[in-house]
Amino acid sequence: MNIKAFSLGPLGTNCYIVYKEAKALIIDPGGDAEQVISFLDKNDVEPLCILLTHAHFDHIGAVDELRNHYSIDVYLHENEKEWLTDAELNRSLLFTGVGFTTSAPDHLIEPGSIDIGPFHLDIIHTPGHSPGSVTFIFHDEKFIISGDVLFQSGVGRTDLPGGKFSQLVASLREKIYTLPEDFTVLPGHGGQTNIGIEKKNNPYIPGK
Repeated sequence: MNIKAFSLGPLGTNCYIVYKEAKALIIDPGGDAEQVISFLDKNDVEPLCILLTHAHFDHIGAVDELRNHYSIDVYLHENEKEWLTDAELNRSLLFTGVGFTTSAPDHLIEPGSIDIGPFHLDIIHTPGHSPGSVTFIFHDEKFIISGDVLFQSGVGRTDLPGGKFSQLVASLREKIYTLPEDFTVLPGHGGQTNIGIEKKNNPYIPGK
């Protein structure tokens, strides 16, 4: 398993390319589609789909360009199924003053295990930052992709519509912090960390 991280789009969102056996998953392409295309083509890797941790504007900027370029499907939690097509819901109108949309998701994410090509992962619903936030767990490789739920020494904001601090606390303490402490955390912004460090040192929501 290989992981390539890019800082893309207007807010430097972490986009992750998880790849093996010349196949890849694209996770949270926030913009700058040409960088993703260049990497995939240069390494002769075929993307199988786009997975979204949530649908805020800074995580979806390159969705349609990549979806159309590679003819691949997009996965998003059902609680945000309308956000891709609504500039007010995805907050692009609020933050950019212009707003943009993409086509609707092709598949609605449900919590549980999923197999896509050679990839096996678990998906857990981790609301709080947004109502449809999910975390992707790669158990065999001991890492998670947490979107904007958990950062290195930080957590996602909960003051946007659909956010709720009590939900974020529950998502972390009841779902993410119960994972093995040596699991690496690949967040939506900033550098990587691990579960054990955040349980002990996160100043916003430490472990119990």
